[in-house]
Amino acid sequence: MIKYETDSRKVKPGQTFVAIKGYTVDGHNYVESAVKNGATSVIAEREIETSVPVTVVENSAKYFQKKLVNEYSADFRDLKLVGITGTNGKTTSAYLTYQMLNKLGKKVAYMGTLGFMCDDYYEELPNTSPEILTIYKLLELALEKNCEYVIMEISSHALDLKRIEGLSFEVCAFTNLTEDHLDYHKTMENYLSCKLMILNYLKDSGVMLVNKDDEASKKFIERFANTKTFGIGDADYDIQNFSIYPDHTDIDFTVEGKAYRTTTNLTSKFNIYNYMTMFSIVHELGFNCDDIVRFTTELKQPKGRCETYKVKDGFAVVDYAHTPDAVLKVVTAYKELAKARVITLVGCGGDRDPMKRPIMGNIASEYSDYVIFTNDNPRTEDPENIMKDILSGVKKDNYEVCLDRREAIKKALDMIEENDIVLLLGKGHEDYQILGHTKVHLDDSEEILNYVNSIKE
Repeated sequence: MIKYETDSRKVKPGQTFVAIKGYTVDGHNYVESAVKNGATSVIAEREIETSVPVTVVENSAKYFQKKLVNEYSADFRDLKLVGITGTNGKTTSAYLTYQMLNKLGKKVAYMGTLGFMCDDYYEELPNTSPEILTIYKLLELALEKNCEYVIMEISSHALDLKRIEGLSFEVCAFTNLTEDHLDYHKTMENYLSCKLMILNYLKDSGVMLVNKDDEASKKFIERFANTKTFGIGDADYDIQNFSIYPDHTDIDFTVEGKAYRTTTNLTSKFNIYNYMTMFSIVHELGFNCDDIVRFTTELKQPKGRCETYKVKDGFAVVDYAHTPDAVLKVVTAYKELAKARVITLVGCGGDRDPMKRPIMGNIASEYSDYVIFTNDNPRTEDPENIMKDILSGVKKDNYEVCLDRREAIKKALDMIEENDIVLLLGKGHEDYQILGHTKVHLDDSEEILNYVNSIKE
C-alpha cells in the first residue's frame, strides 16, 4: 500500500499525510483531521502544531511527487502501459483497445474518461487523467488484479502537470489536435508542446503511433525515430477504402503489404480513425492482424459515443462531442448518412474556454438543418452569458434557445419525423448537469429511453 495520502478523509493508520495547497482547498487546514484518522507523520509547507512529526518543505506537491516516483515507480515496471493522447478520440480508441485485449485473452485495465475498469471492477474518476497519487494507486490495484496491460487516456493537463511521472510506456498513440483547452494552454503551439511531452515517457524500445492525416503528427515523426503511422494513403496502417452505414462500417486497409477487410459496429469516418488507432496499438503489442480482425465485430462503442436509439420513425444519437472539431465531425458524418433532417442539440460548458463557443455555434447552425442551443454544465457562469457567446457566431436563423436541457431534449425528440436524426451532443456518458457547484442528475440516454417509453403508453 502506498504510504502517502493527500486527502485527510482517506488517510489510513500509519500513512503520511501530505498537506498541499490547491486552487480551492488548502490541505494544511486538515492536518488534525488526518492525524485523527491515523496519520503518523505530515509533510507540509509550514510548521504546524500537531502530535505527529512534521517535515517542512518549500513545495509539498513537488516534494511529494518526487518521493512517490522514487519509492513506487519501479513497482510498475512489469506492467505493459499504453498511452493515448489527442484532442478527440482518446476514449473510444482506449476503450476499443481495452475490449480487444480482453477478447484476445489478456488481463487488462482501462483508465480514462469512463473511469477505471478491470474485469467486473469499476471506479469513477474525477478527470480523464487523475492526479499522480490516484494514478499510482490504480496501477497498484491493476497489479493486485494480475493485469498485464493498462490502457490509459493521457490528457494535455496530465502531461503538463507531470501526472504520469515515473511511468514508462510500451506504445503510445496520438489521435489528432484541434482547438480545445485554450483557457489553460493559451495557444495551439503550447497545446501541441504538451501533447509532445508524451514522448518523454516512451521506452527506448517503444513505438509511437500517429494519425498521419493530422498536421501535428509531423512533429511526433520528427522527434521520435520509431514512429509509425495510420491514415489514408502511404501509412504503415493504410486505409484503402471504407463504406459507412447507419449501424456499421466496412473498412479495407493494408498492414505490411497484406490486405485486410473488417466490419465494425461503429459508424462515421472519425470512428474509422479510432478503430485504426486500436488496431495499430494491438498489433504493435505483438498480436496477429487476423485475430484482431476476427474479434472486431464483437467490439462495442463506449457509452455516450455515437450511441444510437430508434425513436418513432427516426433516430436519436448521444455523443460526447464538446469541441468545435468533434461537433463538426459528428454533424457532417450524420448529414452524409441522413435521408432526412439532422436536428442538433448542443451547448457549451461554463467556466471553460469561451473562445470555442461562437465557433461551435456557427458549426452547429451551418451544418445542421435545425439546432436547439441549450445548457451543458454551466457551472458558476451565467447560462445567458454562455448563450450570448455561442450565438455571436451563428449566421443562420435555423435555431432556437431552450436553456433547460431536459425540456430541450423533449423538444428535439418531438420534432422527429420519418428518417430524421437528432444529435444530442456534449454530455455523452455523463449522467449529471453541473449547476453552480452542484451536480444534478441528467442523463441524455436516459431521457431518450423515458421518452420512447412514454410514447408507447
